Amino acid sequence: MKIIAIGRNYTEHIAELKNERPSEPVVFMKPDTAILKNNDPFYYPEFSQDIHYEVEILVKISKEGKYIQEKFAPKYYDTIGIGIDFTARDLQQKAKEKGLPWLLAKGFNGSAPISDFVDKGQFPDLQNLNFRLEVDGELKQQGNTSLMLFPIDQLIAYVSQFITLKKGDILFTGTPKGVGPIQRGNTLVAYVEDQKLLTCEIK
Repeated sequence: MKIIAIGRNYTEHIAELKNERPSEPVVFMKPDTAILKNNDPFYYPEFSQDIHYEVEILVKISKEGKYIQEKFAPKYYDTIGIGIDFTARDLQQKAKEKGLPWLLAKGFNGSAPISDFVDKGQFPDLQNLNFRLEVDGELKQQGNTSLMLFPIDQLIAYVSQFITLKKGDILFTGTPKGVGPIQRGNTLVAYVEDQKLLTCEIK
C-alpha cells in the first residue's frame, strides 16, 4: 500500500501559499508509516515548530492498473474518505529554498490521518462534493471538489502513466484554502457533506 498525494490542486490554496500554478499535477508520496487510523491522536513531534493541517478528499484504489484512460478511471475506485495532510511547514520551507524534496516535511510518522472509507455511490456527483475541517469547533477549511484544477479521474489517469496503482493505494487529492497551524490540545474534525468521518486530537 502506498500514499500518493497531490499538491497545488486548488487555486485559492496556491494563492495563499504564494506558489506557482502548475500546468500538470504536482505529485508526491508519503510512506505507509504516515497513516493514522481509527481516530488515533497525533503526537506533535520535536523536530518541527510549525505543523499545518491540510484537509483533503481521499480515494482508495480498488484494483491494479497502469496507463489508465481517464474515461475508465471510475472503475478503479469504489470508495472515498477524508484525511489530513499534516505538513511541517518549517521543514518544507527549508527544502523549497534549497530545491530539495519535501519528503521529511510531508512524510513523517502520523502525518496522514485518514477516515474510514465509504461507498462513493452514496454521493450523486463526486465532482460537486462539499467537505470541511473544523478545529475546536471552528470552521477552518471548506472546499468543493468542483474547484479542483485536476479532477479525481484525471489524477488517476495521470499518476498511472508513471506509477502502477495497486489495490489499497490511497490518493490524497489536494487541499482548499484555509490551511493553518495546529497546537497541542486541538481537536480536528473533518466532514464529507454532513457526515463526520474523521476526528483527530493533537497531543
